[in-house]
Parts: sequence; C-alpha cells; structure tokens
Amino acid sequence: MVRYRPVAIRLTINDAAHAFETTGGTTLATLLRDDAALTGTKIACGEGTCGSCTVLLDGRPVLSCLTLAEACDGSDVRTVEWRGEPLERLRAAFAEHDGFQCGFCTPGQLMSALALIERNPRPDRAAVRKAMSGNLCRCGAYAGIERAILAVAAGDAG
Repeated sequence: MVRYRPVAIRLTINDAAHAFETTGGTTLATLLRDDAALTGTKIACGEGTCGSCTVLLDGRPVLSCLTLAEACDGSDVRTVEWRGEPLERLRAAFAEHDGFQCGFCTPGQLMSALALIERNPRPDRAAVRKAMSGNLCRCGAYAGIERAILAVAAGDAG
C-alpha cells in the first residue's frame, strides 16, 4: 500500500488566496472539488482524454485530473467559477450560439476558450479548432462552441 505524506500547499484560486493540507497523490481536480468546494470543474474520464477538467494554471490550460496538487504550490488557478473578462463574454456567447447541450464538457470548453482568447484575442477558425482539440463534447456541440468563440473574438458577443 502506498502512503502519501501530508503536504501543505498555497494556491491563489479565482483571485483568492488559499492554504491546504493534502496528500501527495491528490490531483488538482480533487482538491478543487473536495477541499475548495469548487465543483464546476468536472471529472469525466479521469485519464486526461476528454478535457472536461480543464482549468487555467498560471494562465495555461491544464488537465486537472492529471495534475498533482502538490506540483501547483504557489500557483494561480482559475476555474469556471472565476468572474472576469473575457470569460463572462464567453459564457454569454456559448448560450447565444448553442455551445451548450448537456453541459458536462462546458467548464473545460470555457476554460480552454478563455486561454485561447487571452493568448490570441482574434483567433481564426483554424486557431480555434487547434486550441479546442483537447476538449471532447459527447453531444457534438462543436459548431456552436466554435461560433461562440469566434463571436467573442470578433467583438460580437457579450
């Protein structure tokens, strides 16, 4: 049996400072959901293949189901619960352009889209498709998601 030692970590989550004591094997997704009570981050596959658990870690999209919380000590984490621009415009655009269906993948889709828009405020269709390629949607809402991101990039949403 593997026994992990307790680890103290500090994170800034959605612009607020937090301190946690966790075990060395705890994923960032589990810490966010269980210890920080931020349940917007979804754990679907648990293998890093679907993107539902995507959060921003120091501005970069990461799969939180594969990221160890201990490795994030001192980092800035943004989840789908974050309130700020352009995430608010992306939320509105997803609703307007039918980027939602069942909604399970939506938190990860939104966070990947946010990382793209922050990195490249005016992406073209190819850049959107590349940036979103790690996020799967069981319902097939890809066209609506793409339209929503392009609308935000064009300044037509929110």
